[in-house]
Amino acid sequence: MSLFKRFVFYFIGFSIGILFLYFFFNNKGASFEFAFFPNARTLKNIRLKKRVFTENSLKILRKHQLDTADISYLLKEGDVLFSESNTQLDSCRIYVIEGNSSFKENSSLKNLKITVENCDKKATIQKIIVSEAK
Repeated sequence: MSLFKRFVFYFIGFSIGILFLYFFFNNKGASFEFAFFPNARTLKNIRLKKRVFTENSLKILRKHQLDTADISYLLKEGDVLFSESNTQLDSCRIYVIEGNSSFKENSSLKNLKITVENCDKKATIQKIIVSEAK
């Protein structure tokens, strides 16, 4: 059998296997999100937990006419500032996340910086800093 035919058979089998895995795991709720880097893993970990907002953070959201969807967008597209975060704590780690609220088409772009206390069962949004985008 020639090398070309071997590659053809290999890729046919590989394609069937990928399709099988896609349909098999798609119904199981598995995600195929690539969270290999520390930033993506941290954001995914926080997104999967129950989110709790402090009273102060809710006041800031109301004051700047933002809602929890802006925070959800930030937790998907933001950047974790590990230099400002405290990841050495045993119980609940503190992360600082920065990004913008640009998922809304008709709203003004605002820069957000939040402080999140990431515990085992919940993530508490402790502090929110809002500034106008340049």
